[in-house]
Amino acid sequence: MASDELTRKLQRRLAVEQAFHIYNQCASDDNPVKPSFPVSESLAKAAVGIVSDATSELAAKLNRRQDINDGNATPKQAKVFNPYTEFKEFSRKQIKDMEKLFKRFDSGKDGFIDLMELKLMMEKLGAPQTHLGLKNMIKEVDEDFDGKLSYREFLLIFRRAAAGELQEESGLMSLARLSEIDVSTEGVMGARDFFEAKALALKVSSKFEAEIREEQEERKRQDLDRKQRRAAFKELQSTFCS
Repeated sequence: MASDELTRKLQRRLAVEQAFHIYNQCASDDNPVKPSFPVSESLAKAAVGIVSDATSELAAKLNRRQDINDGNATPKQAKVFNPYTEFKEFSRKQIKDMEKLFKRFDSGKDGFIDLMELKLMMEKLGAPQTHLGLKNMIKEVDEDFDGKLSYREFLLIFRRAAAGELQEESGLMSLARLSEIDVSTEGVMGARDFFEAKALALKVSSKFEAEIREEQEERKRQDLDRKQRRAAFKELQSTFCS
């Protein structure tokens, strides 16, 4: 991936340099062939600026890569997103329900909900939106400006809904309301003072741990049930074989 990026940058730099060279030749008084468009000094300066910026950017990337190879710098570590620690105001069940909803409409299975997938989601929820309305919905929570919703940005919709930060008639509010996910505030967002906030935080923490224990118990029950069925099958099998 990194080598492909460097190749593209080198190709772009070469193309700009060639274009600038052609402009200079065409604009020369000694050149009998004149361009069909005026070549201004500002255009020439702009071309020089583009080449200079591309060269500086490329040099900085190459220097950093060399520093990493030499052990003088460490590569940036990608931040791991954990919805349970970042969105503590929601229970594990709420987050799992949101994840299921997100994956159901992520038809491309690329970890994002794009404009067309959001369009389909709103139609399925019974609140169809215009093209501009869909773009505005994404824009409200699109923190990285890529024009689509990541799972984290999708959770932000429910956080803002729980905090009362969405307009009542907005598309995002319709999504949060019609998704049948209870996003009533269970964490510190609705607390009026420090002591109430602390009590609520302890309550959420206890509930979180209880949900984990409940999931573990459920897995144990399922394992025990499988073992009992397996034992019963083996006993039945030995009866027929004897």
